[in-house]
Amino acid sequence: MKPVNLNKARKAKARAQKKARAEENAVKFGQSKAEKSKTSAERISLRQKLDQHKLDT
Repeated sequence: MKPVNLNKARKAKARAQKKARAEENAVKFGQSKAEKSKTSAERISLRQKLDQHKLDT
């Protein structure tokens, strides 16, 4: 078994996390205004539909 440099492993893990976060932000913030409004409207309509199907207890 080969020894592992913990400093390099820690830095590689941090780079992977930063890259994943960057990809999430690219999806989240990389939309045009029309796409954002469409997504928002869809989210609102789905939430309203879900609320209508809730049972009162």
